Amino acid sequence: MAAAAVFADLHAEPGLKSLEAYLSGKSYISGDAFTKDDIKVYTAVIGKPGDEFPNAGKWYELVESSLAARFPGKAVAVKIGGHATPVDAAPAKEEKDAPAGGDDDDDDLDLFGDESEEEKKAAEEREAAKKSSSKKKESGKSSVLLDVKPWDDETDMKKLEEAVRSIQMEGLLWGAAKLVPVGYGIKKLQIMMTIVDDLVSVDTIIEERLTVEPCNEYIQSCDIVAFNKI
Repeated sequence: MAAAAVFADLHAEPGLKSLEAYLSGKSYISGDAFTKDDIKVYTAVIGKPGDEFPNAGKWYELVESSLAARFPGKAVAVKIGGHATPVDAAPAKEEKDAPAGGDDDDDDLDLFGDESEEEKKAAEEREAAKKSSSKKKESGKSSVLLDVKPWDDETDMKKLEEAVRSIQMEGLLWGAAKLVPVGYGIKKLQIMMTIVDDLVSVDTIIEERLTVEPCNEYIQSCDIVAFNKI
């Protein structure tokens, strides 16, 4: 069974890059049909991704249209994708008495029941990002896409991914991953990672962690496919 996709920071560019890479060649998050997985990811994305994320943008529109078909009618007092819908003569006193953070209630909307731990975490991350927007932007981070190649077609790719994610250190965050066919029945793992440049060296991770024992039981080699400063 394929490992569950993991997404983080979907309110920011690194997370959208991870989502964009994951949706390459896909219409939906899980399989070929609209599922609750799409809704979970959709609620974590603040608005439709820009033109630089064509796969994510197409997916967003598909989810939006699927939700519209299931919940017909015009939304009232709800923001979709960061654009407020008109509200007729909302009393000023009600806005004043509204609980703190009320403007963000739509960000945490769960259409199928109580919000999950992942959705709560995503909402907290979005709120933290908004609060820190007026502060000095943290620098020295990079988004990296790795190709991790197995020894042969008999390599257990689930254990290979587990071996990769077992590497934990300060300043390193693993993101979404997927299997990509190479040929002759062999697949490679493509996985996103976000690093703090001053704390983590990708070359060191590859040379001293991924391609040595115990990880090299499953991993033949690793290549950096993309390296972007955040």
